[in-house]
Amino acid sequence: MSKLLNNSSPTAQKEELVSASHWRLMWLRFRRHHLAVIGSCILFILYFMAGLCEFVSPYDPSQRNSDYVLCGPQLPRFVDSSGEWHVRPFVYGVKLDQGEWSRTYSVDTTVRYPIHFFAKGPQYSLWGIINADIHLFYAGMEAPLFIFGTDELGRDLFSRILYGARISLTIGLIGVALTFFIGIFLGGIAGYFSGWIDISIQRIIEVLMAIPHLPLWMALSAALPAHWDPLRIYFGVTVILSLMGWTGLARVVRGKFLSMRDEDFVVAARVAGTNEIQIIFKHLLPSFFSHLVTTATLAIPGMILGETALSFLGIGLRAPVVSWGVLLQNAQNFQAVSMAPWLLLPGGFVVITVLAFNFVGDGMRDAADPYSTN
Repeated sequence: MSKLLNNSSPTAQKEELVSASHWRLMWLRFRRHHLAVIGSCILFILYFMAGLCEFVSPYDPSQRNSDYVLCGPQLPRFVDSSGEWHVRPFVYGVKLDQGEWSRTYSVDTTVRYPIHFFAKGPQYSLWGIINADIHLFYAGMEAPLFIFGTDELGRDLFSRILYGARISLTIGLIGVALTFFIGIFLGGIAGYFSGWIDISIQRIIEVLMAIPHLPLWMALSAALPAHWDPLRIYFGVTVILSLMGWTGLARVVRGKFLSMRDEDFVVAARVAGTNEIQIIFKHLLPSFFSHLVTTATLAIPGMILGETALSFLGIGLRAPVVSWGVLLQNAQNFQAVSMAPWLLLPGGFVVITVLAFNFVGDGMRDAADPYSTN
């Protein structure tokens, strides 16, 4: 709390803090955690771009171009080869230098493609509902506007990473939602009622925690029918990740319930005739809900890493579904990485996302106790 009072006008802001709600105090403490704020901005940008990936992507993720197979990144330029500045960014053309054992591209400075913003391009269906053809930026079908390069089929890696972000980022949210439901429900029952119910749930948790997660994920994912469509596979992998992620949360909730079920406010509610369900959801859970939010934030990276690992090994999501794990399958051998290191870029997005979530979770963990003096 002392940190919140630093560098503030003595009277007005102190009175504001004294009368502030718990969530207001959490926000004031959270925004002082600079890494958490930066992580929040990064996550906002990633989720925004993933939500509007059809609009932000210049190309369709499945569009192939045989003239630009494994073409390196072509970044927008503002200065041409003669040193002249241009207000509108552009990309140069590229030409193939075919060798006996290699395939390289060189910049063709005689051809220049200007980049237009909010321009018409390939048609798409936004969220499968809105048909449109306006893209954030576009330079034409012939332009090599490959910010992150292309893959072995000539598909734009930047567009595929954005489409993959929608799958990889949402699978974490859906998985954590299922994990929270199972963990809070079973943990709450075990902690509140105790007795043989608690013993039974704890034995189940111990058995699940004793099983190595990766082999179990592999076994359950391999059990998914091969003829399932991509949507069923997506939800199947999400459920599998959730079934293994609820044990830690259940123990946290159980411990909280055990320590709080005999508190005065719970006893008073029980004497007043409040039923057990209302006591659990109206009195117990709200008392440590901020800690649950923090736990959820820290659990999402585990879900993202789990999906990425399963898809990378070929037993999670499979093509034509596009996720970061599926994209990393192209970088499984040393030859592909040495010839086209940009194929590792999806892994960089995984690292950035996991770090951002960890920073946010760390900030929320500190903010969950706004009255501390640390």
